[in-house]
Amino acid sequence: MAGAPILLCLNAGSSSLKFSVWDGDDCLGEGEVEEIGRPGAFAWLRLPGEPACRLPGRWADHGEAAASVFALLGEHTLPGPAGVGHRLVHGGPRHLAPERVTPALLTDLRGVVSLAPLHMPSGLAGVEAVAARFPSLPQVVCFDTAFHRDLPEVARRSALPRALADPAGIQRFGFHGLSYEYVVERLGPAARGRVVIAHLGNGASMAAVHDGRPVDTSMGLTPAGGLMMGTRTGDLDPGVLVYLMRERGYDAAGLDRLVNKESGLLGVSGATGDMKTLLERRDHDAGAALAVAMFCYRARKQVGAYAAALGGLDTLVFTGGIGERAAPVRAEICEGLEHLGVRLDPARNAAHADPASAPGSGCEVRIVLTREDLMIARHSRAILFPREGKETA
Repeated sequence: MAGAPILLCLNAGSSSLKFSVWDGDDCLGEGEVEEIGRPGAFAWLRLPGEPACRLPGRWADHGEAAASVFALLGEHTLPGPAGVGHRLVHGGPRHLAPERVTPALLTDLRGVVSLAPLHMPSGLAGVEAVAARFPSLPQVVCFDTAFHRDLPEVARRSALPRALADPAGIQRFGFHGLSYEYVVERLGPAARGRVVIAHLGNGASMAAVHDGRPVDTSMGLTPAGGLMMGTRTGDLDPGVLVYLMRERGYDAAGLDRLVNKESGLLGVSGATGDMKTLLERRDHDAGAALAVAMFCYRARKQVGAYAAALGGLDTLVFTGGIGERAAPVRAEICEGLEHLGVRLDPARNAAHADPASAPGSGCEVRIVLTREDLMIARHSRAILFPREGKETA
């Protein structure tokens, strides 16, 4: 599809902004602005076949970072984009597929910021920064919740009164959908079976997929639920929150900080939410060892639960930063799942080889390097340039 309209993809995190430039399915360059709003901020850019270059800078917010991306691309002679695609974590109950950006859409999306307060403000800031500086440049937003839009009601509903579980109210939305969509596509015919996909990173979730369609997923109304994460609790007895409010004086802001920023691997280890660091320290640091063990234990339980939901397991996929690069974590999650046919080949797992399962295993274990930005580029092109998409297909 080379020669298609050039697209810029922006993927905003809480303190970072990833970017990539696409000509069809060919990536012309990619990079990230990191530590936005903090001392020591920097950007890096990597062009095909070249080492990444690192550039120091100061960016007060995601708006400034988005503006600097355009300047950085120009300095390195990358072509200007004909459109921009963004990842947004949450579409709320009304936005179930990628959409072209309009003022009305932005107004509506500001109303769901409270459902993903770590991610939505930065994502919307990127959209607004592009619109302010390049008002004629068309934009598309792609929602991580879209992949899960057809979850069965038994998985989508919470055990709350119907008035709160109304389709416009509290329900399981699910996240990491662009990653899951890419993985399902990469699996090809294997996706027609019973598949559990583990997207493990600073934010972590799993999805049970049958014949390419989602059956269940671990995150719920917000990205704070499900698996233990870098700084997020994952699933938590709701009585804990009631207790903290009643007995410890927590208010909504305090609970938000606790659940999203002070818990998970960071909270248990007492030191860091970075899995690589914890793996390096765990032999001599009891807190680090416990944090890693809890992460793997909870992930292993989730695989078992989803195997039950699917009626068995044909394929287990690891993706995301931890899933793709942390061989010890994959090994510890798989240990104890032999009854589901899961058997790793230690050498292949250590080498991050795909597949990583031992010959003859009843369940194939895959390691898939996810490309959310490629999915953003494809969706954006289909919406902004449908004729070009058909001609180059």
